[in-house]
Amino acid sequence: MTTWDIGPQRRTGRALAVLVTAAAALVLALAAVGIWSGAAPEPHGGHAVHASADAVPAGAAVSRPATNVTPLSCEKLPNVPGKSITTALVQFPPNAHSPRHRHPGSVMAFVIKGIVRSQLEGGPVGTFGAGQTWFEPPGAIHLFAENASATEPAEILAIFVADDDCGPLVIRD
Repeated sequence: MTTWDIGPQRRTGRALAVLVTAAAALVLALAAVGIWSGAAPEPHGGHAVHASADAVPAGAAVSRPATNVTPLSCEKLPNVPGKSITTALVQFPPNAHSPRHRHPGSVMAFVIKGIVRSQLEGGPVGTFGAGQTWFEPPGAIHLFAENASATEPAEILAIFVADDDCGPLVIRD
């Protein structure tokens, strides 16, 4: 039996894992040689991409800086009908905090620089440094994500696999 005889679900999962890993490796390689600056390109294929930065209601007291989410691309996955992959740069200024939220699809987070603390509901607090990753299943409650440093910025590359409408990346509860 070859790998292609194992059924569509397993084949799709492997293809997504390879795609996510390749996207993260490409961004790191481009950043390392100074080609990738983190600036958002125009979306490909005419798909709309929606930013989902942490917003604070007007008049609310702000005790910590918010994260800044910059979508980099959104592409339909031709081998996974109805799904797309979106990559986004999430910047954490010093002491930044992202409150409780969830995402409409699967998320793989890759720390580009700094140290980020993160916790999913029911799990322990994780501390992740440059080159480390974590995964969030679709709809999982992300209790928080924060920059562990009060003086240095942090950045992550977030790779979302969700419905192919390239809609909002963050859902507030």
